[in-house]
Amino acid sequence: MRSQPLLRSVLYVPASNSRAIEKARGLDCDAVILDLEDAVAPDAKETARANAILAADTGGFGDRQVIIRVNGLDTPWGEDDLRAVARSKADGVLVPKIRDASDLSAVQYALSDAEDALALWAMIETCQAVIALREIIGAQDPRLACFVLGTNDLLKEMRGLQMPDRANLIGMLSATVAAARAGGLSVVDGVFNAIDDAAGFTAECRQGRAIGFDGKTLIHPSQIQPCHNIFSPSDAVVIEARAICDAFASPENVAAGVIRLNGKMVERLHLEIAQDVLAQAARIQARASATVSPRSVE
Repeated sequence: MRSQPLLRSVLYVPASNSRAIEKARGLDCDAVILDLEDAVAPDAKETARANAILAADTGGFGDRQVIIRVNGLDTPWGEDDLRAVARSKADGVLVPKIRDASDLSAVQYALSDAEDALALWAMIETCQAVIALREIIGAQDPRLACFVLGTNDLLKEMRGLQMPDRANLIGMLSATVAAARAGGLSVVDGVFNAIDDAAGFTAECRQGRAIGFDGKTLIHPSQIQPCHNIFSPSDAVVIEARAICDAFASPENVAAGVIRLNGKMVERLHLEIAQDVLAQAARIQARASATVSPRSVE
């Protein structure tokens, strides 16, 4: 099973925009998606592909993951996109419009010559994919590492409406998170379209965090820090997690199944949660200690 990286903030960058790619090298997001699909006009697809491959091969993104979102296999560009990414130094490939496990098999075949380290991220943005979640994780694709929600496309397929509280999507969001966890995958929430609605963005991040997402896909750099504020454990949560770990580590509690701590009954499952919190806090601290500036381009 692949280790699950820090994915609080995953920023889409149109690969047709060289200036945006250069700017992304210095942003404090956890991952960058160089987009060849929705953000790129048909007459700019090949230029965008060349830009994305050059950016991934050149580097300069520090410890941020570089993922390339390809066009769908049913488009004129999809297969060429996959072949190009397979030969690149990208950390992963994001495939849109996944419907079922057979789509992943087709992608895997197209990536057969890629390095084993190239991760496969799958977009859950079709009604068929939601229904086929069990089948998708059951295929046990060795590259599959992350689900990414495509809430705009999902609503389009449903013929649904945008709702402030996403009440019409909650069941599907939760089902996708549950499937991801069952398959040992990371899972990232969909985008929030209203860039200037800071309160709405914060509320949707809080909702996504409560459901269990690792982070959120973003469409603007201004969303990065608010996203981190929600998807990072607070100082109080870290302090409590450390207290739980210390309590269970004491000689009198090392074999206990449940203990009393600060007026609460704390079980071993809470210890596991606390350990996860401290591990995430350590990864965040390591990121904060590293320079935000891009590494020198090789």
